[in-house]
Amino acid sequence: GYLLATHHKFRDRAEDPLVGWATLTMFVVCLFFFGLMLPHVGPADPFVRFSPPVGFLDGPGPNPLLQNNLLMAFHPPKLYLGYVGFTVPFAYAIAALATGRLGEGWLLETRRWTLFAWGFLSVGIVLGAWWSYEVLGWGGAWAWDPVENASFLPWLTGTAYLHSVMVQERRGMLRVWNLTLLCATFSLTILGTFLTRSGVLDSVHAFTESGIGPAILSFFGLIVLVTVGLIRWRGDRLRSPGRMDSPLSRAGAFQINNVLFAAFAFAVLLGTVWPLVVEAANGDRLSVGRPWFDFFGQILGLALLGLMAVAPVLPWRKTTGETLARRLVWPAWTGTAVVVAAVAAGAEGVTQLACFGLGGFAAGAALRQVLLATRRQGWRGFVGRTNGGMIVHLGVIILICAYIASTSFQSERERTMRPGDRLELQGHTIEYLGSEARVEATATIVAARVRVDGKVFAPALKNFIFGSQAISTPSLRHSVLDDVYLTLLTTPQAGDAITLRIIVEPLASWMWIGGGIIGLGAALAAFPGRRRDPLDPVSSSVGEAPAATGPEPTLAAV
Repeated sequence: GYLLATHHKFRDRAEDPLVGWATLTMFVVCLFFFGLMLPHVGPADPFVRFSPPVGFLDGPGPNPLLQNNLLMAFHPPKLYLGYVGFTVPFAYAIAALATGRLGEGWLLETRRWTLFAWGFLSVGIVLGAWWSYEVLGWGGAWAWDPVENASFLPWLTGTAYLHSVMVQERRGMLRVWNLTLLCATFSLTILGTFLTRSGVLDSVHAFTESGIGPAILSFFGLIVLVTVGLIRWRGDRLRSPGRMDSPLSRAGAFQINNVLFAAFAFAVLLGTVWPLVVEAANGDRLSVGRPWFDFFGQILGLALLGLMAVAPVLPWRKTTGETLARRLVWPAWTGTAVVVAAVAAGAEGVTQLACFGLGGFAAGAALRQVLLATRRQGWRGFVGRTNGGMIVHLGVIILICAYIASTSFQSERERTMRPGDRLELQGHTIEYLGSEARVEATATIVAARVRVDGKVFAPALKNFIFGSQAISTPSLRHSVLDDVYLTLLTTPQAGDAITLRIIVEPLASWMWIGGGIIGLGAALAAFPGRRRDPLDPVSSSVGEAPAATGPEPTLAAV
């Protein structure tokens, strides 16, 4: 009997028109990318013949920068899984628009796929920043490079969607917002593929030039036209059955959250593509520098941190100022303590202290929710979308505050040193011991031996066989308090003298700890106990607004 019931459920799902349209949409996406690789026809034909260099039947290998760190084996696949994973929720969104079944049922089908894609995209971005920090030799992790922005854009809209979709599930609101954010996220993954693979950008990340740019850009335009047309066509059926009880509620906070994330994404998109638009229009080459991105990043980032502090303690319905103040007491004290500790450690600057204060405030709110959950649910207080979301919040806060600390309060020196020379920087003793050279199968390496606080490190310059210039390989002393970042700038000169760049970056290692916590939180959020049998057909819950009665939850979710 059980097997027969299971068979019927799978059959009902297979016959569901929503599932059929979603499958068709995914087939169309697959067909496009497979079409790019058609032998002798597609612009990305993988069977093109080439003549390898003598003695290198496997080819010259990747760009020298990509051979310089193991993180490059993990960063691109994680980004790829994030990009591709958003195809599934996008396909269901198109199916919902095509069938006119615009209730909340399709959201349940795509919940875990969305978390899966967002989690891998988040981890991929953090690994890319870590690679940049470890390899490029400038001591930074994020430069607002156009290809970095290409991965950041779908992360912004995808994060907004993860918050906004809870309002639709709970209150039946924000249907247009959710469809728009989800379609925008998938569209931006295609745009990111275009920016990376078309060769239109000069970027340390964009290594491949090929003829697939026009095809991908055309596909991007087709997706935008189809999604905008479908949303306009179904406009009369997208009116939300639910209503917001009060702006001072979690639904109101998530609406503000949507506006902030959308504004952030628009600012980054405009700064990224505007030089391409100008060059295409009149041939002029220009660039949008860091001040543009930093300006919007600071303003909107601080606003989002403040929202992260308040939203988790808000109920779904209206609340009173007295109740809100009582719930925010402990988080406010946490934020105050963080600011006091930062000032005592020598931090200064209004923006930096505001970031630390709001970060502590938001961390206190997230910890409060996790503690409430564990007290009521035991170990399950760490599992589920709600509780895992608070873990993600903590990871994001740690990463942001560590990034601000490492970039705002770093100390840097460039010094020509001879064997035996020492210098003191931020309490660290750096001594140059000498240099050594060695030859490997793919590169010639010149390394300096530098002792930092009693331990020897080896920043180096590598000349790859097929490289046109020497590639710097920094060496780092990691600790929970700060990193000492060593970069060899010149090969040894007369008397074995070198030029060495030394950077001391406070709390830099916490960026990667925060990234790990984000990945852990996403994993915890992606595997909650289900509210419904996963074999139930999608149609059983389509079109029904969520119940407006029952007890309000005490925790927020990502």
